[in-house]
Amino acid sequence: MNADLPKPETEAMIYEDELVYACLASYPVTRGHVVVVWRQDVPDLHVLSDEQYDHLMGIVDRVRDAMLAALKLEKVYLIYMDEAQHVHWHLVPRYNEQGFDVFEHAPTVLADFSLASKIQKSLKIV
Repeated sequence: MNADLPKPETEAMIYEDELVYACLASYPVTRGHVVVVWRQDVPDLHVLSDEQYDHLMGIVDRVRDAMLAALKLEKVYLIYMDEAQHVHWHLVPRYNEQGFDVFEHAPTVLADFSLASKIQKSLKIV
């Protein structure tokens, strides 16, 4: 894993394998905000091979499905931004907000780790 990336709290971890990990965001904009991070130091999606991209997006899809089930949501926003110059996706639960209103919340410091195990229990990895 890239030494410059913050190491996620063990309690925040939802999924991990040799290529990616998914955990609760350290500074969530909503309750249950998750990040799926590519372990290798890669600055942008276009650098990934087709197989790597498929693996990453398969995990993003499964984590999103687990969030929908565990948090009883209708939608989860999938957000790819490259401000960190490292491949990662933000999965942001949409609760009662409409559209971009969800991003009007100021990020907070993650304090409630209980959702990690709840989402993990709904995760279906084959």
